[in-house]
Amino acid sequence: MTDQAPGTADYQSPTDRVKVRLEGAVLHIVFDNVARHNALSVDMWGAVPALLAQAAGDDRVRVVVFSGAGEKAFVSGADISQFEDQRAAKEAVTHYEALAESALMGIHHFPKPTIACIRGWCIGGGVNVAISCDIRLAASDAVFAIPAARLGLGYRASALKNLVDLVGPGPAKDLFFTARRIDAAEALRLGLVTRTCAVDGLPALLAAYTGSIGENAPLTVQAGKAIIGELLKPSPDVDLQRCQALILACFESEDYAEGRRAFMEKRKPAFNGR
Repeated sequence: MTDQAPGTADYQSPTDRVKVRLEGAVLHIVFDNVARHNALSVDMWGAVPALLAQAAGDDRVRVVVFSGAGEKAFVSGADISQFEDQRAAKEAVTHYEALAESALMGIHHFPKPTIACIRGWCIGGGVNVAISCDIRLAASDAVFAIPAARLGLGYRASALKNLVDLVGPGPAKDLFFTARRIDAAEALRLGLVTRTCAVDGLPALLAAYTGSIGENAPLTVQAGKAIIGELLKPSPDVDLQRCQALILACFESEDYAEGRRAFMEKRKPAFNGR
């Protein structure tokens, strides 16, 4: 199944509840479970890794945007209607958690920039998706919470690490222990989101980000993302040789030559990722 636009017929989502479309250099992945405020079902989690694997090798794609269908929610959490049949038994829990982990780590380790475009509810698994992305843009109606402690479920270490890396241990404990809801303004103060704006300004803000990223040198952007990822590791695990190789590859690229020429000629560069 797919939500097709011109040039996107080669992107096929395995479920109607995840739509995908390619607009220029931007691949949009849209969670579409509106009846449940875009709560993430098993098939929705399962759709993400294959789409990202395809996008990683697609030179047309320079940024991936995650959003929720409708106006009420980004993602309102996991689809709890599936908890009894998907999470009650030990084997089902293992399967469900593996699907979610694969999707979230797929986003987190995706080599190109990712953006979460957030309206309305961003709860539980929605927060996990958002903090797996590189950039989070939130409308003023966004509401965030991590309600695991109210459900009694175990919370994956990778998600808590992403949260701590983003906001620090103090705010992470606050949000996790209390399960309280916060608005977009507090999320911005905590560093949980990158930028906020009025609801009607969100499309323009997203377009500004995707436009800038899409026009910039993709090798440089991707090298920067990879190097930042290395620098977040404990110091003995940082691969400085990889960092140096990524930097050198940028200097040896056609894009660097194009960037120099464009600067001297006072024109906008046309980067091709080579």
